[in-house]
Amino acid sequence: MANEQARLGKLRDEIDRLDKEIMALISARATCAQEVARVKVEANPEDVFFYRPEREAQVLRRIKADNPGPLADEEMARLFREIMSACLALEKPMHVAFLGPAGTFTQSAALKHFGHSAISVPMPAIDAVFREVESGAAHYGVVPVENSTEGMISHTLDMFISSPLKICGEVQLRIHHHLLTSPDTNSEDITRIYSHQQSFAQCRQWLDTHRFGVERITVSSNAEAARRASEEPGAAAIAGDMAAELYGLQVLAGNIEDRPDNTTRFLIIGREDVAISGEDKSSILVSMRNKPGALYQVLEPFHKHGLSLTKIETRPSPNRTWAYVFYIDFEGHMDDENVAKVIAEIDQEAVELKRLGSYPIGVL
Repeated sequence: MANEQARLGKLRDEIDRLDKEIMALISARATCAQEVARVKVEANPEDVFFYRPEREAQVLRRIKADNPGPLADEEMARLFREIMSACLALEKPMHVAFLGPAGTFTQSAALKHFGHSAISVPMPAIDAVFREVESGAAHYGVVPVENSTEGMISHTLDMFISSPLKICGEVQLRIHHHLLTSPDTNSEDITRIYSHQQSFAQCRQWLDTHRFGVERITVSSNAEAARRASEEPGAAAIAGDMAAELYGLQVLAGNIEDRPDNTTRFLIIGREDVAISGEDKSSILVSMRNKPGALYQVLEPFHKHGLSLTKIETRPSPNRTWAYVFYIDFEGHMDDENVAKVIAEIDQEAVELKRLGSYPIGVL
């Protein structure tokens, strides 16, 4: 026993020594970040962008590539994500609008991408997130665009048709749904379940098997569902960990989503273009003339120049009846030579082509 205590004591002393070294290095990094801010302000005091998505993506990729272990690459990158977030807050606090209220999966995505030192601002609707960023009240916004189970979020796509904002990044979030109740609610007392319509769809099989006949009430968000479950006897909610913690709910059944790989992709929207990071994706909106072969004319240049499409979605045009707009994601940056050729060829045939932006492929 004495030998064990002696060994533990030495190890704890070593941990204390390492902690001091880590703190000194983090402080040195923070000081360097402050100096970066001063250089940026001196060079361009009227139009300073403290957050550089391409630079942060490059840093996080390098961290994952250089990670010696035993921590997993993702865990190491998340630690550095928080260090970078805190250092950036010293330069300029980042205001990030998200689809609220507090406790939604969109807020989780915002914190995953920007870190917990960013100031997250809840907004009541997707169009309100766009307006908040367009007005300059928020530096960036986070909106859902695609779920692996239920497909594209049409409202987000439609906002890009009229909005001047750019896509500056993306983040993917594994979505785990739980059946939540207040601590004083028993399972057999549940008479109604609140949730967002997307969550009901993603948990349909589980609900039909385990809660068949229980009333399902659609609300504006999972966080709103959790709030109601915390206040109403006999109510339950389908929501995630953040909402459960925020409203003091217990998990009656965990991970009830029908597909274990259930994932939602979110877009980061902002006002500036993003430089090349080395591993990028681009998005465009294309409106074509209503004629035979229109879709082929859109897709053929990608094949010709060897670009990989990652998503194509069709939306009704807001300007013409029975006309359509193609939303397209593809690998590459607008400044790449082969991408420029594809864009030029599509532009020759299109009624309208809108460049939504190039941005780093999600790292975390």
